[in-house]
Amino acid sequence: MDSSARKRKKFWRFKTLNSSITPNHVGIIMDGNGRWAERNGLHRTKGHASGLKVTKAIVAHVARSPIQNLSLYTFSTENWTRTQEEVGALMDLIATHLKAQIPFYNDYGIRIVHSGSKLRLTHRITDDLAQIEEMTANNRHLTLNLLIDYSSQEEITRAMQRLIEQHLPITQENIERNLDQPSLPKIDCVIRTAGEKRLSNFMLWQSAYAEFIYTDTLWPDFTALDFDQAMEEYSHRHRTFGG
Repeated sequence: MDSSARKRKKFWRFKTLNSSITPNHVGIIMDGNGRWAERNGLHRTKGHASGLKVTKAIVAHVARSPIQNLSLYTFSTENWTRTQEEVGALMDLIATHLKAQIPFYNDYGIRIVHSGSKLRLTHRITDDLAQIEEMTANNRHLTLNLLIDYSSQEEITRAMQRLIEQHLPITQENIERNLDQPSLPKIDCVIRTAGEKRLSNFMLWQSAYAEFIYTDTLWPDFTALDFDQAMEEYSHRHRTFGG
């Protein structure tokens, strides 16, 4: 058995002892691509390319686990304020990899959904997202929620606007039914890399009672073992939900 397999076995062995410690929905704020590139004497865009490879590896790892839902902060609405060169490189990475990963998603039983605004994205990206969502709709091992041009404040505002348009009362249940992905459960655990300790407009509503785990590791250096260690830390948390 190779070392990576041993690491996976070590982690998932303790999970089988008590299914209640398995998070149903994990969110990851993937931070540190630019800093990783600068520390390695590379252009920031190279950091995003390296981060993309790590993302695929982590998604594959999670798809082999009991976790059923994973939300990835891929591109925030605030990211539009970065340099035109960096934004262009990020959009190119997204555009070139969405459809290219369909065989990977199907092989691992991954269903793709999208959270965020589609108004500022190119037609190519929005068309690809629609096609990927349709082509992976029957996959059942893992729901992967890609947050692209995402702002939680905007998402909640969109939900409120839908309620007004439908002449519905403003209640917690109605707001939740009109979020971008109402079928997804609340987030149990949020992982943020690169040493930052803030939510940065990531799924504020859904993370109301999430457990937060921070690591100094930059995203391109994040491994399956790092993920497993985060889940082990989560397993020792005592969640009271305010009670």
